[in-house]
Amino acid sequence: MAIKLGDYKTQVHNDWCPGCGDFGIVNAIQMSLTEMQIPTHKAAIFSGIGCSGKTSHFINVYGIHTLHGRVLTFAQGAKIANPEMTIIAAGGDGDGLGIGAGHFVAAGRRNVDMTYIIFNNAVYGLTKGQASPTLKLGEQTKSLPNPNPNYNVNPIALAVASGFTFVARSYSYDVRQLKDLITAAIKHKGLSFIDVLQPCPTYNDIYTRDWFAGFDQVDSETKKPTPRIYNLADTDYDPVVHYGNIDELNEKLSQSLKKSLEWENKIPTGIFYKNELITPYTKRITDRIPNYLENPAAKQNISKNGKPTTDISKILDSLRS
Repeated sequence: MAIKLGDYKTQVHNDWCPGCGDFGIVNAIQMSLTEMQIPTHKAAIFSGIGCSGKTSHFINVYGIHTLHGRVLTFAQGAKIANPEMTIIAAGGDGDGLGIGAGHFVAAGRRNVDMTYIIFNNAVYGLTKGQASPTLKLGEQTKSLPNPNPNYNVNPIALAVASGFTFVARSYSYDVRQLKDLITAAIKHKGLSFIDVLQPCPTYNDIYTRDWFAGFDQVDSETKKPTPRIYNLADTDYDPVVHYGNIDELNEKLSQSLKKSLEWENKIPTGIFYKNELITPYTKRITDRIPNYLENPAAKQNISKNGKPTTDISKILDSLRS
């Protein structure tokens, strides 16, 4: 029997603020899982701390609400222990690029086959709108008593530099594009990252829905707003590393970093970088442990009749003597 969209929805009350971009991201994840017909018992959503942390409560798959800044460590461990599972990690920009920045960089080096989605609204929405790592230097949202004194993190550039092999950006109100990118990210063999720009209607009065829609930059001829968001797929931009020689690799890395710097009047979305020629972590483990996929940690028996299968009594006895 085909899995329906409603099968991925839970009965948990959603108390996000009206207009929050989180709604679109959750809908896109559910739509992607439906399109791919991934059984609910074959997927898991890991979430960090923040408004986005509730994502795992609203999607009817295995849900694990983890610690602040540590969502990638839990999610990678689950994928390594059970490589058959589809693993999605979800977290905010403060969660992933502030306290979790070290884990973000370390994850890129491993290239575990999973997807990480950052909900990027440039504020700490759960704790009354403090500046997150993606708010730009000198900007002052409604909750800040003074302009932000810190320079911002560029999530796309950091992901590319850290070694993520699929790097993309979307906009939370463009649910169909986001759904397509999530599907592409899940299908990608390696670590995928999607930076999702989203308004925070409660605390961020700079990056609003009207700002992304370009209401402040009206075309002089058409008298219509000029949207800031555009799709790289509608241009001749090619994010894919096809052959793996050093010249092509450097070219693709450089163009993705350059494209990530576009902001203000025109903001690119879509896939910035994709490289499936780099060995996923699963293959690296299999090269050392040939039967890893047949006998991963999640399938190993660790107890029998309520007792552990590993007998460490001799070790304990040796410590007593």
